[in-house]
Amino acid sequence: MNAQERTKHTLTAVLMALAVAFFVADITAPGAMADQKTVKAQTLCPVMGEPINKNFFIDYKGHRIYFCCSSCPDEFRKNPEKYMKKLRESGVTLEKSPAGKKDGAKKGGSDKTKHTHH
Repeated sequence: MNAQERTKHTLTAVLMALAVAFFVADITAPGAMADQKTVKAQTLCPVMGEPINKNFFIDYKGHRIYFCCSSCPDEFRKNPEKYMKKLRESGVTLEKSPAGKKDGAKKGGSDKTKHTHH
């Protein structure tokens, strides 16, 4: 094997080792992480700002909106875009509405939450 062939084999081995190292280390290109959006699940009621109870929800424009109590869905329906704007501005990623499902907001005093709507 002459010097030129040894250099070629050495270079090939180095390139292969680097390729394996990048693969194993999962190194991404600079800025690639900026392209990925962070998903922030809804945890607070858009009406009252209280923790949500997944028993109380409505499906609005293809998205499921959760509330803290049985009264909040009615309040939401009075001005839905106001609350949607609030959710968007807080960075929440809303769940998609399941096909064929109806609102889960219960009527009456089935929840024990006590707070006053403004």
